[in-house]
Amino acid sequence: MSDQKKFAIIATKGTLDWAYPPFILASTASALDYESQIFFTFYGLQLLKKDLGGLKVSPLGNPGMPMKMPFGPDWLRGINWNIPNAIQAIVPGYENIATMLMKKTIANNGVADIADLRDMCQEAEVKFIACQMTVELFGFHPADDFIDDVEYAGAAKFFEFAGDTDICLYI
Repeated sequence: MSDQKKFAIIATKGTLDWAYPPFILASTASALDYESQIFFTFYGLQLLKKDLGGLKVSPLGNPGMPMKMPFGPDWLRGINWNIPNAIQAIVPGYENIATMLMKKTIANNGVADIADLRDMCQEAEVKFIACQMTVELFGFHPADDFIDDVEYAGAAKFFEFAGDTDICLYI
């Protein structure tokens, strides 16, 4: 029996802001010498797509979302933009604006993009498991849609690992 600690995450979200936690946590766990796995299911499968350019931020219904402007004079950058849901829902392109602002904030702060974080996880030997049932449910074609080095399996396969972990998170 190995003394190596184990870390598992179930990733269920596929937006730009929800892509960061599984990759940051798994890469950190691997750096701390944990054996790590991420089980991607439902919308979390978006994080395994070859092209991550379609990831967006969905501010609607997210009360923790107020953001500061990533450009402009200091007084403008200091305002917390808490836009009411009623306005977000009727303004065409609001999700695109929020996504652009988030990407600018990420770049301004030197934070790695999702593709780089995902690559770091793969280099650190974090195991990626795509939920086979969800892949079939949504009609994905693994060879065409997803990156290499992904295992396709059901929840039972993930439980074999997760049942023995020191830390298991649902994101």
